[in-house]
Amino acid sequence: MPKPDQRQDEENLVPVSALQHYLFCPRQCALIHIEQQWAENGATVEGRLLHERVDSGVPDRKRGVRTLRTLPIRSFALGIYGKADAVELHGTGSTLIPYPVEYKRGSPKPHHADEVQLCAQALCLEEMFGCAVSEGALFYDRPHRRTTVQFDQDLRDLTQKTAQKVQDMLAAGKTPQPVWNKGCKHCSLEAICQPRRLEKPLCVEKWFLENLED
Repeated sequence: MPKPDQRQDEENLVPVSALQHYLFCPRQCALIHIEQQWAENGATVEGRLLHERVDSGVPDRKRGVRTLRTLPIRSFALGIYGKADAVELHGTGSTLIPYPVEYKRGSPKPHHADEVQLCAQALCLEEMFGCAVSEGALFYDRPHRRTTVQFDQDLRDLTQKTAQKVQDMLAAGKTPQPVWNKGCKHCSLEAICQPRRLEKPLCVEKWFLENLED
């Protein structure tokens, strides 16, 4: 049974997925994790169906590698928790090394949100298994192949900094103002966020003066 202080730590953990949301857009992250807003579009439906096919939760063994699916993970050091799509266990006996594999819709992206999400899983596994995890893989359904990700110090630092920024934002409970960019059209929350309309909020004083003059 968890100790009281550990139970409190668990209550303060933030989802690993929030790091990916934050790097894509801090406002999207806040809408999802502070305001509990969500909406589907074609991309999110495709992603959900992809994960439903992958996340059977049934371990399997191929070519001497055991694969754990939908594995619960957490790191008290980073203050994060979640589930890994797949964790391959390489090696034998006491030398088993976890190898996280995250499944993604589409193709590799120019930003590092997916890599940070995968690195966060690796840091969780390092804490849970007590061993170094040097690499993992992102499997994109469009090229239908793996992209190997090395967990170097730069990626680890970015992951840790992002985790801290997410924790600070969620603790403050404040949703950032929208900033419209071309990526907004691909976001399922665009209609809720309304970035074009709310990027420059209407000045209340100016509105009153204009209407008083009329």
